[in-house]
This record gives sequence, C-alpha cells and structure tokens, in this order.
Amino acid sequence: MIEAVLWDVDDTLFDFSGSDRLALLRHFEAEGLSAGETALGHWRQATRTAYGRLAAGELTYAEYQRERVRGFTGQALSGAEADAWFGRYTALFEAAWTVFPDVPATLEALPYRQGILSNSSTGHQERRMAVLGLRHHFEVLLCSDMLRCAKPDPAAFLAGCAALGLPPAAVAYVGDRLDVDAVGAHEAGLVGIWLDRGRTAVRVPDGVHRIPDLGELPRLLTSL
Repeated sequence: MIEAVLWDVDDTLFDFSGSDRLALLRHFEAEGLSAGETALGHWRQATRTAYGRLAAGELTYAEYQRERVRGFTGQALSGAEADAWFGRYTALFEAAWTVFPDVPATLEALPYRQGILSNSSTGHQERRMAVLGLRHHFEVLLCSDMLRCAKPDPAAFLAGCAALGLPPAAVAYVGDRLDVDAVGAHEAGLVGIWLDRGRTAVRVPDGVHRIPDLGELPRLLTSL
C-alpha cells in the first residue's frame, strides 16, 4: 500500500521549460542578442556542457551558472560579470514562473504524505515552492546538493524514503523523465511513475507506470 508520494519538481510540478523559454527570449532581446531558436539551442548546449562538469564534481553550482554564461556568450567574463548577466535573466525567469494547471488541485486532494526529491539545489527549490505557494504540501524537500548524490542513483531515492521513515515499497515517485525518475525509482524499490505529458510512443519497462497528466494519479495510486 502506498503511504507517501515523492515528487520531482522541474517539468513535473513547475513548468520549468515553459518559464525558462519565455524568460530566455526576453533576456536575449534585452541584451541585444538574437532571440530565435538558434540562440535557444546555443544556450542549451552551453548548459549541457557546463552541467557535465557540475555532475563530474569539477564545478560548484555557482561556477556552473557562470560557465553557462561564458559558454553561451563566448566571452571571458569575470565571475562578477557572469553573475550580473545571469542575474538579469533570473529576474525575468522568476517573473515567468508558473505551475502546470493540474498541480494545485492534485496536491491538495491526495490523501498521502508528500515530499520532494530533486536534482537541483535546495535553495532554488525551497524558493520556487514558496513563491509558487506549494511548499506547505511537502514534509521533506531533498536536493542533490544536500544529499551529495543524484537521481537515478538509488541512494538518492532511498534517502527520500528514509526522510519519510518509510520503506521504499510504500513510496511512489512521480517525475517527468522516464530514465532518471520512473525507472530510477523502480530500480531503487519504489513505485516509479512517469508523468508523460507529451504522450510519447516510448515503451515503458515492466513495473514502471505511465500517466499522461496528474488527473490519472489518484486512481493509479489507489490501485497499487
């Protein structure tokens, strides 16, 4: 029987991609840069490159943000200059923050204990959940910077279960990424649920559950 639900945040509860896209286009325009798809692709590539170094332990989170800016602009910016550039984007990003429409009612209605397990920084997710008015739903909020491990490492999922004081089999994990979230949770002994808002044709491995929106979640949880 399921007793608790652990959640991913970005692109599961929080519309990170939509908010990020809108803010980036506004920021590029304000900086006098091209604001089209090519620029967005360049930014995403700079982000992937810097994130690889972050995941490898070569960069702190602050350095990761600076390297994203340097990689995108192609300029040898000082730390202060890169921080200022990123800060201007951040202000636009925060102004664009939004949750998916099905999130508030779902969190309010679920009769389970709830928590967050995110591959982000604790400060970022604490602030987002507070600003979006969702923080009160969650008993625990755990992030990779605090845990020093990240999904899909089983240790991350097990840390979430330990924080709730529950065995993995009593905890469901909901996230937007099949491999990192749903499969990772399943392999750690939790109930892995993939929130596939795009309704893709990807095959789901045995033992992993898929839902197209959060309206399907209560029925699924009661059936487990």
